[in-house]
Amino acid sequence: MRNYQQPVLRIILNNKYAFWALLAIPAAFMLRGYLSGEKIAMDMLHPTGEWSARFMIIAMILSPLVAILGPRTWLNSLVKRRRALGVASFIYAVLHLIFYLIDMGNLDDILAEFLALGIWTGWAAMLLFIPLALTSNDASMRALKAGWKRLQRLVYPTAVLVLVHWIFIHNNLGPALVHFVPLAALVATRYFLVPKLTPKGA
Repeated sequence: MRNYQQPVLRIILNNKYAFWALLAIPAAFMLRGYLSGEKIAMDMLHPTGEWSARFMIIAMILSPLVAILGPRTWLNSLVKRRRALGVASFIYAVLHLIFYLIDMGNLDDILAEFLALGIWTGWAAMLLFIPLALTSNDASMRALKAGWKRLQRLVYPTAVLVLVHWIFIHNNLGPALVHFVPLAALVATRYFLVPKLTPKGA
């Protein structure tokens, strides 16, 4: 007798609304804590920034994984949702910025620390994030054509800025490296090792 029940993960990956609901879960829990008064704006800075980085990293590792592992059903499903991951990363970054502005409270304090390395790198990452998010749709792909892929490569300097922002805001290498070292290793493997292992003409 055939089993017609799909695994829950496959159902989520194949349904864009279910996938967006999954991406929204961390935000729902964080906002619930903030709106209930259990958390203050400062408490929201780290988790919103961390989830933004996580979704960005997941979106970025998909192409290297496909190049290294070859086609996989679960990978192909995730690749189809890559733009959603990128937009989710941007939305969490916007939440991060909103709570930063609430926490700071006034323009004078914001400007006073703007030139600190851990601060301006965050602003610069957000600036690069905006065109990436705004063009993560089919209409932009059709309009920009080959230029769309070139524009989307801004994600690499964005990732570097996010890494520097994370390290210098928390003055702690460990958590940032745990997230970004696997990304760097996979990207390096894709560009430097995989081409050498792939036979010519393959």
